[in-house]
Amino acid sequence: MVAWPTFRRAGPIAIDFGSRSVKLVQMNGDRTRIVESVRRDLPGEPATDTEALCQAWTKALVEAREERKFTGRDAIVCLGARELAIQNIRVTKPSTGELEPVILRELGDRFAYPIPESELRFLEAADVRQGDAIRREVIVLGCHRPQLDRFLKVLDDAGLKPVAVEAEPQALLRCYSAQYRRDEDRDQRSIVVHVGNTSTAVIIAQGDEILFIKYIELGGRHFDEAVAKHLRMEMPAAWALRRNNGDRRAELQDPEISRSVNESIRPVVDRLANEVSLCIRYHSVTFRGKPLVRMVLGGGEATQNLVERLAARLDLKCELGDPFRAYNAGPTVGRRSQWDVAVGMAMRRFDE
Repeated sequence: MVAWPTFRRAGPIAIDFGSRSVKLVQMNGDRTRIVESVRRDLPGEPATDTEALCQAWTKALVEAREERKFTGRDAIVCLGARELAIQNIRVTKPSTGELEPVILRELGDRFAYPIPESELRFLEAADVRQGDAIRREVIVLGCHRPQLDRFLKVLDDAGLKPVAVEAEPQALLRCYSAQYRRDEDRDQRSIVVHVGNTSTAVIIAQGDEILFIKYIELGGRHFDEAVAKHLRMEMPAAWALRRNNGDRRAELQDPEISRSVNESIRPVVDRLANEVSLCIRYHSVTFRGKPLVRMVLGGGEATQNLVERLAARLDLKCELGDPFRAYNAGPTVGRRSQWDVAVGMAMRRFDE
């Protein structure tokens, strides 16, 4: 790992690639202040072709750097639902303490990609009881190398140099765990629900240690499809209707539009709540002893309305994520919660 000297004026540029936009955030050298940020929306409907999406990302990066004052070429990116394969396994801890060979044997040929063609990382969650035995729960994170190569080529084509690649769930947890730094917070368990355009990431953690990760194939696109079907309109119109009304302050929202949208998306919200409930149930059965004390809702699809609906369904204290809570200023473009991945990456220190 590279250790950044304390005199550096700025950290690397954190880049969050999305299906509808690209967000860039850069902090100062000691990670106490945001020095630059921008969101570039991608043109048209979200691209389904990988090559087209990569070209759109490259163009957005070039334009973002031309119009704003980012420092240097160093960049940090993360792998999300498009690139990551995730699998939970349980292994018996060897007397040698070397878990990797045991994990690879246990994984066998069950992983989403061939092991020799994959980049793998292992997160040790906790000891769990399985029958009469105590085993180690391990989260395997992997990416197919050809996908990673395409991902990094975007940076190279935009004139940037990758200094780190990490998993989206780690960036999310870093972003939000930084807001809970009291001694008692380190021992508390929480759940982060990041609702994006195509999927929702669920992370359960104790303090800043991840216990559970799951991606749910539900997101803003599914809300748009529900609105389009219910109100008999095209997808772009449904997206604009839901987005424009939802981004207004509560007192400025059109009550009739709000009712129609909420009625349209109710089945999708119910499905999302059910999926999150299953994650919570898995936690309570597998990692016994401590309950979840809070849920933080983040991502570009996070709204106060969704916070209230999920809190009621899950009977759990829930709050809307604000990645800029600890900083004096942040971007003014769109919902603050959509910046959580980029801010989490920008916060990374290279002595971690």
